[in-house]
Amino acid sequence: MNRTTEAQGEDLAGRVAAGREKILEQLRLVIVGQDEVVDQVLIALFTGGHCLLTGVPGLAKTLLIKTLAGILDLSFKRIQFTPDLMPADITGTEILDESEGVRALRFVRGPVFAQILLADEINRTPPKTQAALLEAMQEFHVTAAGRTYALDRPFFVLATQNPIELEGTYPLPEAQLDRFMFNVTMSYLSEDDEVKVVTETTGARRPAPVRVLGGEDILAFQEYVREVVVAEDVARYAVRLVDASRPGRGPKLDFVEKWVKWGAGLRASQALILGAKARALIHGRYHVSVKDIQALAKPILRHRVIPNFYGEAEGITSDILVDRLLGAVPPPASGL
Repeated sequence: MNRTTEAQGEDLAGRVAAGREKILEQLRLVIVGQDEVVDQVLIALFTGGHCLLTGVPGLAKTLLIKTLAGILDLSFKRIQFTPDLMPADITGTEILDESEGVRALRFVRGPVFAQILLADEINRTPPKTQAALLEAMQEFHVTAAGRTYALDRPFFVLATQNPIELEGTYPLPEAQLDRFMFNVTMSYLSEDDEVKVVTETTGARRPAPVRVLGGEDILAFQEYVREVVVAEDVARYAVRLVDASRPGRGPKLDFVEKWVKWGAGLRASQALILGAKARALIHGRYHVSVKDIQALAKPILRHRVIPNFYGEAEGITSDILVDRLLGAVPPPASGL
């Protein structure tokens, strides 16, 4: 990398890092703790990916998304997923419209036509309705009544789900899960953070975050991310990590052959590299390191590496499998 390119890279990294700090400053007025979760959500936003937030009720999943939407100057819609929700309730439907004595069908756009879409409790609706988001998430357009309608960019889906298996829940199919760049798990707060939340939310003070970035800023960040440099050794490490998760492939690790039903696909390799580029930028760097890959391995792989019956019987979770993969696949000798 010559000096001119290096200077340009540092400038881009500075812009993205400054944008992240602006968002964090406003988010922290409302959201306490969950720093790692917030960073992963922002990485998904800055790469044009989508995010699935998994956690028990009451961990501020919905509040985090609504607050982020209020900070960004983007259109926002919320869909509350229920068992009786239909695909047309998401994408839109045709109605018979009479104007000046002429009857004609008119398409009324559904809530999917937003730049930030909150799919709340997505696992509470049947797969037929869940699948209504597939085209929008992958192709950034919607086909309805034989016509295709483009979605405004950036388009960012943030879905929440409750990990507790209760009556009326429908686990997301693997094809739907694969469309989410990250599966971010939200855990309980520390004692100090929970005391802070309890104190602030039961008082009279109501923080009011302000808008700090617009759609053009986010689209620019998404372009900057793709310009980040990644060494071949680091890219090869990411691919080997994903390949090792596939039974019958790669180095044929014993624990993978024993406990894994399905390994991660090509989207996982792409997500690791793209996410690592964004992580490098938000930390002020213009090159991807092995640590960036390792830091994002769990949110990218945990919903793509599926334990089999024997693994589940022995209490083996996807997170345990990813930890084992990180320990089994050697990083490049260059140590980048």
